[in-house]
Amino acid sequence: MGIRAVRIWEARLRYREPFRTALGTSHIARNLIVELETDFGPIGLGSCAPLPRVTGESFEMALEALKAIGRELVGACPLRAELIRELACKIAPNCPAARAAVDIALFDILGQVAKRPLYRLLGGYRDAIQTDITIGLKGPAEMAQDALRAVEAGFRALKLKVGTSLEEDVERVRAVRDAVGPDVEIRVDANQAWSVQEAIRAAKALGKLDVAFIEQPTPAGGLEGLARVRHESPVPIMADEAVKGPADALRAVELEAVDLINIKLMKCGGIWEAMKIAAIAEAAGVGLMVGCGGEGRVSITAGAHLAGALRAITYADLDSDLLLAEDVAEGGSVVEGDLRLLPDEPGLGIKGLREGAMRLLASFGTR
Repeated sequence: MGIRAVRIWEARLRYREPFRTALGTSHIARNLIVELETDFGPIGLGSCAPLPRVTGESFEMALEALKAIGRELVGACPLRAELIRELACKIAPNCPAARAAVDIALFDILGQVAKRPLYRLLGGYRDAIQTDITIGLKGPAEMAQDALRAVEAGFRALKLKVGTSLEEDVERVRAVRDAVGPDVEIRVDANQAWSVQEAIRAAKALGKLDVAFIEQPTPAGGLEGLARVRHESPVPIMADEAVKGPADALRAVELEAVDLINIKLMKCGGIWEAMKIAAIAEAAGVGLMVGCGGEGRVSITAGAHLAGALRAITYADLDSDLLLAEDVAEGGSVVEGDLRLLPDEPGLGIKGLREGAMRLLASFGTR
């Protein structure tokens, strides 16, 4: 019982409109999709969208890592997942997104073997979770208009990208609050754009605008500075880029630097590592969100299964597939209103891929 074939595809997914954050502007999301075909029936799917500005992992690095891992997977038992994870870490220690794609595919196989949806195997706490929708970085008036359209579409939580000047950032949030009224939750993501002092000033101003939390206000390398912000902020502080894996999560809670942590599968290396972060945070009384970045439906569905499985995860920012003009996956987690619904099908619940919309980059083993 083993993996008889590994296939690696590229999917170039266009955004509906240019997506701007403090870290840069994106027009296309380049995803790598992995198929692990077994000799006993299941085909596991995983995917990744590397985050070079966050982890240093480029698309090219992820592809080479997946090729190297893929060669070693032919003949391996997919249920010996911990052994495969150890192998992947040895081959590609600096490629968490590539490792996440393999990890997701292994969990997809596990769910298919058990004939259960993945979230039920991981904990089964809920079968749907509310997601926010991200409003990209624009001028205050434009962001207010985008926010109104999102609320009209059924979203009750908005994530606002900021990060140019402190005064303009506060004005962006004020414009959105004035436009949507008091009943819509607003989350603010600065993507490391502010200094410690700017972040403290921003937090005090944003506290008056009823902001739910501020995500990664300061540079990722300075957890001590983030701790200073947290202790002076009237608004909860969330770490994103500063917490990539379990070791970072442990240090963040030791320094009392965070109220919340944003878990991203592409940062930490997959669902298994994400669950370690969740255990650390829950033990420390730190809240959790599952986030994303440039991913299509396959890995968004994996994140949704994680978010649905665990009680400790109370926030979701699983919207990147909604910002895309196209996708290659059929089925998986869909959104009704602003609820991410978990599929009933075994494993991830992805029903198929539009192979004609992808490009095969590498194949190992035999079909």
